[in-house]
Amino acid sequence: MVGLIFVALLFVGLPIALVLAVSALFYIWYSDQTVLLQSYAQQMFSGMESYGLLAIPLFMLAGELMNEGGITRRLIDFAGIFVGRVRGGLAYINLLVNMMMASIIGSAAAQIAIMSRAMVPEMERQGYDRTFAAATTAAGGLLSPIIPPSMLFVIFGVLAQIAIGDLFIAGIIPGLLMAAGFFCAIALLGTRYDYPVSPEKTRCDKIQALKMGLPTLLIPLVIVGGILAGIATPTESAAVASVAAFVLGKLVYRELKLARLGEVFLRTAINTSVVVFIVATANLFGWIIIYEQIPQAIAVWLTDVTQDPFVFLLLVNLGLLFVGMILDGIAALILVVPILLPIAQEHYGIDPFHFGVVVCINLVLGLLTPPVGAGLFITSAMTGVKPGDLFKALMPFLATTLFVLILLSWQPWLVTLLID
Repeated sequence: MVGLIFVALLFVGLPIALVLAVSALFYIWYSDQTVLLQSYAQQMFSGMESYGLLAIPLFMLAGELMNEGGITRRLIDFAGIFVGRVRGGLAYINLLVNMMMASIIGSAAAQIAIMSRAMVPEMERQGYDRTFAAATTAAGGLLSPIIPPSMLFVIFGVLAQIAIGDLFIAGIIPGLLMAAGFFCAIALLGTRYDYPVSPEKTRCDKIQALKMGLPTLLIPLVIVGGILAGIATPTESAAVASVAAFVLGKLVYRELKLARLGEVFLRTAINTSVVVFIVATANLFGWIIIYEQIPQAIAVWLTDVTQDPFVFLLLVNLGLLFVGMILDGIAALILVVPILLPIAQEHYGIDPFHFGVVVCINLVLGLLTPPVGAGLFITSAMTGVKPGDLFKALMPFLATTLFVLILLSWQPWLVTLLID
């Protein structure tokens, strides 16, 4: 009955956070477990009571400051240095900038919104089809939750009680594999559809782009370098990155206006509150799931089906593909991790870092797949491309992501190599 209420509220269009909270409340009433009401608010608060979650607003703030301070545009010019006169060159630049942005922002939705405004008009001006330009930009957003830092990794690390910094490091090779796959997809598509050839930059333009672009590398260097060196936690690195973005935008590029900071802080606060409220209500719903001993029931069923860790991960991937199509990635993560992670560790001996990366990549696909597909609709709204046309154009990139997902499920060392 509770499941029916959950699905009904979801398809009515109620925000996912409210769906989770109302479903949990209905369960307490329907099961006549009114004593649980005494812990209702406490469970919501405990979902937010984690130091690791502080990284989320700080990474969001760094991304907002970058956009306001003109850093994004410098990254685009900087990436152009590494792409010569090749067919589809601007599409490669698009992905390179997405990789750089992914190492700073950590939020796929925010990255897609920023890059859609920056890259799609320029690609269309140089002769690319708008649908392909939008699809490439949206596909680049898939890198954001994988290449460190990652909002999904922060939340998984909090839920699994593992080192978030090590989880960031575990995402480096999978992120590079996805990017390499996307480059191959663009190369094949460019040959078939005869994409424009990038104009050659003059020596003077390259020097100028290099001079203006090098300072932008300070931000990912601060984030990833601080974590790798053990100097700072992810939360501390996010704080320093926000300061670095402010200094670059205000003092180096002189495009960040103090009068605009109020709007920047307001957008950051609104976006953060949405994410954290989902975390709180999902923790509440997860508490109900654990109370009903659903993880134990699923564990019994799965172990009856297979004892092979790879087959288990394939089953998990299949199930999460459907979950990700309906639920927001963060909400889905918080719902499935308490159920599946203990099974993966105790019954199949799967490393939690390996499991976390596989689950996060899987749920990222839901960002660009109907019927929810927040990233799909953000790109559509920003570019004017119909969601159906955009989804068709995304198929080569989604297929590439699926291939990488299966490869990582089969070869866990690709995830754990840098942290062993």
